[in-house]
Amino acid sequence: MLEVIEARTEGRATLMTSQLPVDKWHDFLSEGNPTVADALLDRLVRSAIRIKLRGESMRK
Repeated sequence: MLEVIEARTEGRATLMTSQLPVDKWHDFLSEGNPTVADALLDRLVRSAIRIKLRGESMRK
């Protein structure tokens, strides 16, 4: 995943979606290697535009 994100940070947009809150991403990603999690999050969060959806589920 780091290779893909690293390649895309050079002038391409990347869209990430998650049901996991951003403040929990490091814990989730660092299970294998905390250094890689640091590198990933640095590239993803540094210039991110966050859109947080709120409200009730439309699945009702």
